[in-house]
Amino acid sequence: MRDPRGGAAVHGCGPAHRKAPAMFPRRTATALAAATVLCATAAPAALATGTDADAKKPKPPAALYGKGDPTYDGVWRQSMTLLAQDAAGATPAAKAVDWLAGQQCADGSFTAYRAEPGDACDAKKTPADTNATAIAVQALSATGGRGAVVDKALDWLRTVQSKDGGWGYNPGGPTDANSVSVVIGAFAAAGERPEKIRKGDSSPYDALAALQLGCDAKAAERGAFAYQPGKDGKLVPNDDATAAAALAGLGSGLSVKATGNGGKDGKHRPVEPLDCGKDGAGAKQPLNRGKSADAGAAHLVSVLNKHEGHLKAVTPGAKGTPDYANTADAVIALGAGGHHAEAKKSLDWLGGHFDSWDKAKNDPAAISGVMLAVHATGGDPATLKGAKLLDRLNATGPKPARMPDKATGASGGDSSDGDDGNTVLTWSLVGAGLASGAGLGILLSSRRKRRAL
Repeated sequence: MRDPRGGAAVHGCGPAHRKAPAMFPRRTATALAAATVLCATAAPAALATGTDADAKKPKPPAALYGKGDPTYDGVWRQSMTLLAQDAAGATPAAKAVDWLAGQQCADGSFTAYRAEPGDACDAKKTPADTNATAIAVQALSATGGRGAVVDKALDWLRTVQSKDGGWGYNPGGPTDANSVSVVIGAFAAAGERPEKIRKGDSSPYDALAALQLGCDAKAAERGAFAYQPGKDGKLVPNDDATAAAALAGLGSGLSVKATGNGGKDGKHRPVEPLDCGKDGAGAKQPLNRGKSADAGAAHLVSVLNKHEGHLKAVTPGAKGTPDYANTADAVIALGAGGHHAEAKKSLDWLGGHFDSWDKAKNDPAAISGVMLAVHATGGDPATLKGAKLLDRLNATGPKPARMPDKATGASGGDSSDGDDGNTVLTWSLVGAGLASGAGLGILLSSRRKRRAL
């Protein structure tokens, strides 16, 4: 909802906005939107150059996946990794789960990264982050055994819910589709009904409905979601936000099985665009969340088809190039909705071009996002067209406590890192009814797409 989903470049501080972390913290829109906060706090060090800046970069802890600077995406990439390992049938290393749980602040929130977990959280230096909190909930719900941490994080998310029913990247910030979506995924992963999480009369789905383009929009834009309204109040389609919101509309987190919303038999379900009639004056918002998700998925498919199965980047310096992270996010949303033919077409594109991506070898958030895309289409998340995804992911940090049995997908066999495999319990993120953001960190990791589910 990801890389901090992908590349971690900082674009324009000051008046600029941080772009939204894609489901991988990639979310291009989010990263820019939160830039004001980050630039006032952590950005000065990130923008510095030379040996002094290199010396200030925190060295990743041994329990953290990835070798890059974790300042902006440590919690996101760790959470994505645990989700992907669990989806592949591996039991994550206890110390990796312990590290993630230890990142929680006393009030229940998570920040992008805490170099000194023993120190109290400093809201000025490391602001609380709804996206980091929500993705940590999804991961810790999947691995199990951390109910108190999860409950405390959900309680915090309730306290910072906006009047419109949504959430901004940081508490008090304007609602954005990516943040709302990853938080919906958190409540769903923890076994709660997101539509019941309300601020007054408003639910998270009311917040998303206000960001979806309807029949009054151009035909090619109908069903898409905006990241946030523009300065003029107009909604501009955003592929990252649309993928995140289409998944959230199904009431799911980033780890979702391939049965989808189309029926327990897992049969392919055609996409359903908004029915606007011949005069374009049809369906009125707000749609029910199922129809809203369908419309978002239909828009995604129309964009994917224009580019032979993939989405294109819109971030500065990368505009027009393939957006691997958001394409993976789109596959997850389509797979969750039962749109298997379209999902597999884009997954095939990812498989054929995966090694052309500079993050394909050793970026944990990027690899994890693709693994979750494979999972959403019913494949083995450990591999994709010959690429050993789980092996690549494991090579970036602690070995899992147990690896999946090749024949059955069940966990089996101890790792050599000392975990006994019993410390961490594994259970599915997906309820029976579901048949699951990168620059500055999501820029930051892309969100975050940029999901960086």
